[in-house]
Amino acid sequence: MPMSVEALEEALQVAFPDAEIQITDLAGDGDHYRASITSDSFKGLSRVRQHQLVYAALGGRMGGELHALALETRPRTGS
Repeated sequence: MPMSVEALEEALQVAFPDAEIQITDLAGDGDHYRASITSDSFKGLSRVRQHQLVYAALGGRMGGELHALALETRPRTGS
């Protein structure tokens, strides 16, 4: 069963409570999303490490409930 936008956003918000999160369903099928996440948690981390944290927050849902996730992550500026 595909992952809903609400479930995806909730999983990310739990992992990154301070985050500004925007999710777009790219194909309308609940399997292909774009997520834009801005969080203090990413400060000082490489883009690769930021994405690793996001995938870890999804707890193994990638490849199962969630087929594709295009990520745009960045630390909050001015924090």
